[in-house]
Amino acid sequence: MDPDRPDWERDGRDWPNREASRFVRAGGLRWHVQVMGEGPPLLLLHGTGAATHSWRSLAPLLAERFTVVAPDLPGHGFTSPFPRGRPSLTGMARAVADLLAELELAPQVAVGHSAGAAIEIRMTLDGAIAPALLVGLNGALLPFGGIAGQLFPPMAKVLFLNPLAPRLFSWAADRGQVERLLRNTGSKIDERGLELYGRLFRTPGHVAGALGMMANWDLESFERDLGRLATPTLLLVGGNDQAVLPDVSFQVRDRLADSTVKVLRGLGHLAHEEDPAQVAALILERAAGLAPPTLDDDHAA
Repeated sequence: MDPDRPDWERDGRDWPNREASRFVRAGGLRWHVQVMGEGPPLLLLHGTGAATHSWRSLAPLLAERFTVVAPDLPGHGFTSPFPRGRPSLTGMARAVADLLAELELAPQVAVGHSAGAAIEIRMTLDGAIAPALLVGLNGALLPFGGIAGQLFPPMAKVLFLNPLAPRLFSWAADRGQVERLLRNTGSKIDERGLELYGRLFRTPGHVAGALGMMANWDLESFERDLGRLATPTLLLVGGNDQAVLPDVSFQVRDRLADSTVKVLRGLGHLAHEEDPAQVAALILERAAGLAPPTLDDDHAA
């Protein structure tokens, strides 16, 4: 057991939807995955720095209609980090594809938050998945512009390469710091959410996973490929999002063949945690028009 990584018996003792959790080995990683519900498979991919707790209220609502599959991404939560190589967008997409192959699941719907939206689209473009619907929640789908684009990735890389940085960050992650960090996303998170994020942010291994993902995230080639995406795409956007400005989703919409933007008034970057009922209703409404799944029984649960 790595003392710097979140520990399931300690940090996961009361993890949201714990009864749906399982641990799976795939692609050289030990994954924490939550599976719940019945029906065609629906994939949930969280964003940088989060974990399955981010879906604590949304997943059960979607599970009324779908078999929901929600992993902790590599290096996040209770999933082990990449043993070698870099946690790039392509690397993350391949890793999730390995997990789905091990689970024998082919998602009919793929829902991703922030960087998770980029992963699901990358998987679709690469032919790793073929969903009938993609949903991006405040998707981080374009490179940072201006000075942020010049400074942010190199700064994250420096922090990632410094072995002391995750430990120093985790030591500083008291409740006040966590609350300010989340508030800066434009979202108002409940007490339960604050406690869970704080639990992870105080763990150096989880912080290292988030820094590594940010340090190796390259959206320039991804941006060039976006125009090839033909899958129907629903882009849900928090009107108060301060982390990924709403304009990003409108720019992406104009590049895609079949996409719709829906603005969630009064919500921020973590809109699915602030108002899971509204987000679930929009996803289920859009998914209701999908053709019946043609997957065989081995891929249904």
